[in-house]
Amino acid sequence: MKASDLFVKALEAEHVQYVFGIPGEENLDLLESLRTSSIKLILTRHEQAAGFMAATYGRLTGKAGVCLATLGPGATNFVTAAAYGQLGGMPMLMITGQKPIKVSKQGHFQIVDIVGMMKPLTKYTQQIVSADNIPARVREAFRRAEEERPGATHLELPEDIAHDETDAILIPASYHRRPIADEKALVHAAEAILQARHPLLMIGAAANRKLCSKMLREFVDKTGIPFFTTQMGKGVLDETHPLWLGNAALSDGDFVHRAIERADCIINVGHDVIEKPPFFMRRGLRTVIHVNFASAEVDTVYFPQIELVGDIANSVWRLKEAIEKCPHWDFAYFSKVRKHLDAHLAEGKDDARWPIYPQRLVADVRRVMPSDGIACLDNGMYKIWFARYYRCHEPNTLLLDNALATMGAGLPSAIAAKIVHPKRKVIAVAGDGGFMMNSQEIETAVRLKLDLTVLLLRDNAYGMIKWKQANMKFANFGMDMGNPDFVDYVQSYGAHGHRPSSTAEFAPMLQHCLDTPGVHLIDVPIDYSDNDRILNREIKELSAKV
Repeated sequence: MKASDLFVKALEAEHVQYVFGIPGEENLDLLESLRTSSIKLILTRHEQAAGFMAATYGRLTGKAGVCLATLGPGATNFVTAAAYGQLGGMPMLMITGQKPIKVSKQGHFQIVDIVGMMKPLTKYTQQIVSADNIPARVREAFRRAEEERPGATHLELPEDIAHDETDAILIPASYHRRPIADEKALVHAAEAILQARHPLLMIGAAANRKLCSKMLREFVDKTGIPFFTTQMGKGVLDETHPLWLGNAALSDGDFVHRAIERADCIINVGHDVIEKPPFFMRRGLRTVIHVNFASAEVDTVYFPQIELVGDIANSVWRLKEAIEKCPHWDFAYFSKVRKHLDAHLAEGKDDARWPIYPQRLVADVRRVMPSDGIACLDNGMYKIWFARYYRCHEPNTLLLDNALATMGAGLPSAIAAKIVHPKRKVIAVAGDGGFMMNSQEIETAVRLKLDLTVLLLRDNAYGMIKWKQANMKFANFGMDMGNPDFVDYVQSYGAHGHRPSSTAEFAPMLQHCLDTPGVHLIDVPIDYSDNDRILNREIKELSAKV
């Protein structure tokens, strides 16, 4: 058969449902093969957005999301998305075209070494130089993308190779099981927990990937050990649980850091050093137990003394079976921290000022969104507010990026989330800066007839950096900008635009948008004037008194 047909059959054998992207001249054979396949092409308006969609598909399903671009500028537009998937642990496969490699017809026109470019950004990148190699290359790309730690892979399919004939047959996936942690290491870890006086559980991104929530919930319920999460670990356990101590949204000084300072043993489940540090280790203060699929990557702030390397859910289950509640465990201080945290998080949730106050905005979104609704955050000042104040009830219901922390991913991520979970409520939350980086994907959402709401938080500036600029005592410079009329802008694509005029109007408007078919955008001016008072001074002053 033709090589491009074999390539698509290899994708079908990997149970690929969608390919996100923009084809070019060098992809036309592959495009024709996709046309007659079971795979749906999701045509996007920018390759970067296609990559974000593929990565989010992988994040939510555990199966590699697939995206497509042509050679040269199309392929280079995948760079940010590749880094997004690689740093975030999201399985994805990027497919790019290339000029014929057996006979050159156009010199070096549009030719860039894409394989070389992708090497530092992916787990695996290969140019396919023979049609007979397609089954092996595709199978290996998916295996690498999906195995722990997941990430980005890339295949380049040259135009002449795609058109060749081949008798190669597909290679099926092999049966495999993840290894489990060593028994002696487990005994050592259990002894450290039993001997501790103030043990504390931390939940990171890897626990969210493999949905270890059932085992962790049983562990917490049996032992009574309090827990906190990293930003990408939010939702693994219900954050209304009485033993939840908050989220490590800030680098230090928050209430959760008071609990960390008191802990003498931290059971660190699923932490990835690529994510912003949830705490800083200092020698001799506490025992840290690393529970993950892979051994710890040691740096100056993370050097665990005990490692349980193997399937996370299995390790947590075996720890649960090995320990019982100990009468000498003392969680009184942690309970005190939780009480003060609850009081602080409740402040501002009914604030009526306009433009809307961040705490009120987050509280209203939480009140309106169902427990399984998915909020997809772009990157901006609001990410800290959502990480601290938005209590997740289920895994992967607040999708934020605390690894690459790129702008522009919020809307594409929400589109992919809605494709994966068409019956669930999905919103994209973006600042005006991040939204405009991929705002053209509103047309994609409209064309796909998705029921999707975009919550646009407008401060007419690059607000996160403006806050950092003020923190560092620099003058306000280079951060303020103008904006289009966002309501008119999205309506020109066929979406519905909304603009509340008071805080009281916001929650009912959001509810209306979630309940009404179609693509909606709500243009909400937001008041970040208290960032410094609350996040820099008040939190640290209040938590220091606990």
